[in-house]
Amino acid sequence: MPNQREEAAGDSPADLPRLEKLDSPTGSPPTASLSSLMELQNCVSNLSLAHEIVVNGDFCLKPRSPPTDSLEDRVTAIVHRAFWDSLQEQLSSDPPNYDHAVVLLQEVKTMLGSLLLPAHVRLRSQLDEVLDMELIRQEVDHGALDLHRLAGFVINTMASLCAPVRDPEVRALRDLKDPVELLREIFHVLGLMKTDMVNFTLQSLRPHLLQQAVQYERAKFQQILDQQPASLDSTAAWLQAAASEEEEESSDSPGPLGATAVLNRAYTRLLRWDPRDQKYPETVLMDRARLDALGRRLQLLVLEASVLLLTSAQCGPTVFSLQGFVGKLRQCVTALLEGGHTREADLKGALLGLGETVLQQVTEAASRQGGAALPQENQDLLRGQISDLWKHNNPVRTLTGERVQGFLKATLQGGPAKRSPEPPASLRLVSAELAELGTAFGRIVHFNRTVFGPFYAPILRKLLFPPGEAETGEDSR
Repeated sequence: MPNQREEAAGDSPADLPRLEKLDSPTGSPPTASLSSLMELQNCVSNLSLAHEIVVNGDFCLKPRSPPTDSLEDRVTAIVHRAFWDSLQEQLSSDPPNYDHAVVLLQEVKTMLGSLLLPAHVRLRSQLDEVLDMELIRQEVDHGALDLHRLAGFVINTMASLCAPVRDPEVRALRDLKDPVELLREIFHVLGLMKTDMVNFTLQSLRPHLLQQAVQYERAKFQQILDQQPASLDSTAAWLQAAASEEEEESSDSPGPLGATAVLNRAYTRLLRWDPRDQKYPETVLMDRARLDALGRRLQLLVLEASVLLLTSAQCGPTVFSLQGFVGKLRQCVTALLEGGHTREADLKGALLGLGETVLQQVTEAASRQGGAALPQENQDLLRGQISDLWKHNNPVRTLTGERVQGFLKATLQGGPAKRSPEPPASLRLVSAELAELGTAFGRIVHFNRTVFGPFYAPILRKLLFPPGEAETGEDSR
C-alpha cells in the first residue's frame, strides 16, 4: 500500500499514536513508534516474499480459505449465505429489485478488466460496450435488463482469458440457470482466474528477480538492522558455537581456524538444530522450514543407511546380491521409519517392528535362493542391533551420521560450480538420495552465503582474530 508505506517511512505522523512514554516512571527505555514498527513489518514481509519467490521454484499463491469447522469458517459461511439469500429475495420480488445485481455486475466488470493485458484492446472495448453500467441502469429502470445475456458475455470472455486448467469450471457455468447461483459461481471462478494471473506474473518475473535478488535481500536486511541493531545477536551466537566445535575437533591441527570451515560447520549444525532452542540465526530464518525438512530427511537417511549396513553385515553379500532384494528392503525400511523418528518413543517402536520385517525379508530371500535360513543367533543379534539404533550414541548410527556430515561438508567446500564428491563406500546404497540432499542443501547455503557474507565477515573476524592477534586472512583449513 503506497500511502501506508509513505506514512510508515515518516517521523511518527501526528495521526498515529506512539507506543512510547516519554516520562515513564518505570525507567524502562521507550519502545519504537507505531510507524517504525509498521515500516519494519513491511520490510520483513517484502524480504520474506521476495526470498520465497527466488529460492522456491514451485512457489505460488493460493486462495485463502479458513480452516474447516473453525469459527471463522462458520461465520464466513453464514455471512455469505445471508448475502446470496438477500440477492435471491430481491430478484424474486415482483417487480425484481436489481440494485445488488447491478453492483455485482460492476464488480464483475472490474475483475475482468484486471485480467486484461495491454494488447487486449478489442476485448476491453467489448467489455466497456456490453457492460456499460449507465446503459444497464437505464435497462433496470425500464424493466428490460437481461441478466442471462450479460452472463453469457461474461462467460465467453472468461473462456477466452482463463488458463486451460480452468476450462472445466468455465464450461460448467453454461449449465447454470438460476441467476443467483450463476453469479455466485462466476465470482468463484473469477477469483481462481485472478490467482492464476498472479502466479503467472510471479513466474514471469522470477528470472528478473533472480538477477537482483542478492542486492535486494542484502539491502532489505540492512534496513532491518538499521532499525533493530540486535538483529544479528542469534547469528553471532550460532557462529560462536560453530567456532567452538571446530576448534575442539581441530585441537590437534596446527594453525588458526579458517572462516570457511567455521561457516560450513555452522550451516551443517542447522540440519540437527534442537527445536527447543529459540535462538535460531536471523540470517537463515527464512530458510528454516526448508532446512528443517532437509534435517528430517537426513535423520531418516542415517537410520536407513544404518539398518542396511547392519543387515548386510549379518546376511553377507550372497543375499544382498539378489536382484530386487535391496530395493524391496529399502522400501520397507523407509515406509516403517517415515515420520517415526521425531519422538524417541515412536522411533523405538518403529525400530522394533522394523527388525521383524527385515528378518522376514531376509528369510524369504534366502528361501527363494534355496539357501539356509539365517541362524537364530544371528537373527537375535540383528534384531537387537536394529532396535538399539534409537539411541543417539549408538556406534553404528553415530559413525553413519559422521560420514554423512563429512559428505555434506565436502559438498559445501566444493561449491555450486564443482561436481559433488563421491559418497563413502558405506553409504553406497543410499548414494542417490544423499547426493540429492547434498545438492538441495548446497543450493540453500550458497545463496545464503552470497547474500549475508558481508554480515558474517565482521563476526567471524572478531571470533577468529581477537584484538591483539595478527589477522592472517588466510583460510588454512
